[in-house]
Amino acid sequence: MNKLFALASTLAALALGTPAHADGLVDNVEGVTLDEAGRVQRFTGLLIGRDGKVVQVLRTGDPRPARLDWRADMKGKVLIPGFVDAHGHVMELGFRALELDLSDTRTLAEAKSKIAAYVAANPDRKWITGGGWNQEKWGLGRFPTAADLDEVVGDRPVWLARADGHASWANSAAMRAAGVGAKSITPPGGRIEKTGAEPNGVFVDAAQELIAKVVPMALPKERSAAFYKAQEALLSAGITTAADMGTSLDDWLTFRRAGDAGGLRVRIISYGAGVEETIRIGGTGPTPWLYDGHLRLIGAKIYTDGALGSRGAWLKAPYADAPEQSGAGFLSDSQLSNLMSRAAMDGYQLAVHAIGDRANAQVLASIAELAPTYGGDRRWRIEHAQIIDPADLSKLAEHGTIASMQPVHQTSDRTMAEARLGTARLAGAYAWATMLKNGVPLAFGTDFPVESPDPFAGWAAGFTRTDAQGEPYGGWQPQEVLTREQAWRAYTTGGAYAGFAEGMIGRIAPGLYADFIIVDRDPTAVSASALRATMVEQTWVGGVKVWQKR
Repeated sequence: MNKLFALASTLAALALGTPAHADGLVDNVEGVTLDEAGRVQRFTGLLIGRDGKVVQVLRTGDPRPARLDWRADMKGKVLIPGFVDAHGHVMELGFRALELDLSDTRTLAEAKSKIAAYVAANPDRKWITGGGWNQEKWGLGRFPTAADLDEVVGDRPVWLARADGHASWANSAAMRAAGVGAKSITPPGGRIEKTGAEPNGVFVDAAQELIAKVVPMALPKERSAAFYKAQEALLSAGITTAADMGTSLDDWLTFRRAGDAGGLRVRIISYGAGVEETIRIGGTGPTPWLYDGHLRLIGAKIYTDGALGSRGAWLKAPYADAPEQSGAGFLSDSQLSNLMSRAAMDGYQLAVHAIGDRANAQVLASIAELAPTYGGDRRWRIEHAQIIDPADLSKLAEHGTIASMQPVHQTSDRTMAEARLGTARLAGAYAWATMLKNGVPLAFGTDFPVESPDPFAGWAAGFTRTDAQGEPYGGWQPQEVLTREQAWRAYTTGGAYAGFAEGMIGRIAPGLYADFIIVDRDPTAVSASALRATMVEQTWVGGVKVWQKR
């Protein structure tokens, strides 16, 4: 615990030493950006004002100012805009780094071995928490069980989130601590996996709260340590702005503590965890930009269904590999519309999680119902929008709805999606190109820590629809492939637009913040495999270098 406190204190102290903005020049670069129309533009230098914004984009032959407060010579390295990750979970990313992380395990046996090692190394932890497991990746053919965990640790409660956060895995000690047994009632929008009448250790979606309510809450100093871990991961990946999807009041206070200490370096566009939590944070509406444009609460995140991996995504027809299940809608049609209306009347933007085709149809119907009442530039958002009935695809553009999607989900979920849906229902799956053709704005992200916060992997997936091994050859559902520039735009200006920040970030242009990264190759001129291997060497936010590769 002392180590966590020391980490947070050290990083905050370092941030206090950050120099004030001054007129400066970042020179001798191979600069690459997109313009407002999505066309590649090249330049060789940036003049940056004291406010951290770009004053002038310089090209070969343009005169450089004779008098400057500072100059950074990049010695011909490549400079591109910082990525705007349109969907992630900042605090979860940080906690994953500090707790038990199973995301790299390939089998149940490997996971059990890692759990055992973690338990042995942390004898003072009363609860063993963490996550990242994925039974599909393990090739298990079933969910893991409490019995699997009990073989490793039986004397302390264990509570581990699935990679997508839509299911969690408990051992028997955790279920006893929560008083969960055969008589426990499954809450609406949830599912208790059972063996006979007894819960067998996995709790899906809303059922997770049966155990989560007794898990000890993190202390403020633990939250601060987790935030700084997350910030380091984001900046090192080249992400200069992240949309935090599901900010709790405790999360917001953590961000504010970092900002008050001068330690908030990444920009965060915050969407509260549900309408009530959003109102608790924002009061009468979205907050202004705080800490020199580093933090803003702009909207509310609402869930309408679960995820494919746990068969919680709400489908119009039963799952192909589980005919007795169709997933679950978390809200009735009227409940969803009422929640969205409550947020919209105070000017909050709505970001609604929908993965299954039934859930997406429900959200589109609510938007159609509310749009005439709440006019203006609302920028309704659907988060994930993974499986949409082809008959509903055209409805996305009717009210300017943004499809906030994650290309890495397509490559990670491909074989699972085929099994869950069957080939007949894949036409509307991850339909990026069709959406763009229909005039739907795309905003890309990684959904960290569900996936790694690596935008280059998502960018490559966007214009190949293949994974890191180049599979499947020619791309999965190749009719939905994007161009390299379209995928890049969704990861930069698309994310900025989705968060009402296109006038601040997303491109390298006069009047926008000088948020950029220095990388080891030109991402517009390499193969997809080479793009995936791109290394970030420096990250700058508002004209200040905030991270450098060691």
